[in-house]
Amino acid sequence: MASRGRQPEDRTTGWGLDRVTVRFGRLTALERVSLGVGAGAVTAVIGADAAGKTTLLRVLVGAVRPSEGRVRRPEKRQVGYMSAGSGTYGDLTVDENLAFAARAYGLSRGVARSRIGELLDRTDLMAARRRLAGLLSGGMRQKLALAVAIVHEPELVVLDEPTTGVDPVSRAELWRLIAELAAAGTAVLMATTYVDEAERAGSVLVLLRGRPLALGTPEEIRRAVPGELYELGGRIDDWRAWRRAGRWRVWSPDGRAPEGARLIEPDLEDGLVMAQLAYEASQPEVAA
Repeated sequence: MASRGRQPEDRTTGWGLDRVTVRFGRLTALERVSLGVGAGAVTAVIGADAAGKTTLLRVLVGAVRPSEGRVRRPEKRQVGYMSAGSGTYGDLTVDENLAFAARAYGLSRGVARSRIGELLDRTDLMAARRRLAGLLSGGMRQKLALAVAIVHEPELVVLDEPTTGVDPVSRAELWRLIAELAAAGTAVLMATTYVDEAERAGSVLVLLRGRPLALGTPEEIRRAVPGELYELGGRIDDWRAWRRAGRWRVWSPDGRAPEGARLIEPDLEDGLVMAQLAYEASQPEVAA
């Protein structure tokens, strides 16, 4: 688990990465990252832009070779990947996108026809099946991209920020589909920048500049950082303080309360901020 001055616990069950490091020249994109992605569960990778989320996903699907470490994944045909760019062809219809993917994965014509019909029903895209993908709304196109990624019923599904930029209704529908995949026994790994999505996952990996900051269930991450969290009505001049929802919060590593502060229970968003503060506090100071 993520705690002050200590690396997250190594959890490597199912598919995943074992102490993986990825370097591009002098740039280290991932450093000693371990992660297990179990069947029948959703695992989330969360972090800011350039944290290494996409690199991690691409390593797992075989698109990027690690500089160090080991990757555990099923055979290529048993992996489904949805990139951040949706992975659909705008000049093909919904039907044609699915049929093209089905042929690429070697599905017979009869199996492909049945599977495409099933996916059109599940994604509510039946009425749009002859519409060009480029003319779909953002939410509909993301649902199509997910359907393309799972047309061959893979064991492992890897999704790169599948709900980014879609409306709330489509976002809820995408999450319904993701939850159905996990309930059917599929191992699902998804990258996200949304804390509320990470809270729905069974396990969460938090990345900070390519390094594992925290790993565990949302509840474990929330409780892993030592000390207490306090809320104040006014501004406080402290490097451990931040503003949220119009009020100031401050992490106290030793649990001592600032004057006029109220003790509060941290949620996952607070836990992520506190984990980063604890990590930064554990690093040696850099001379100016």
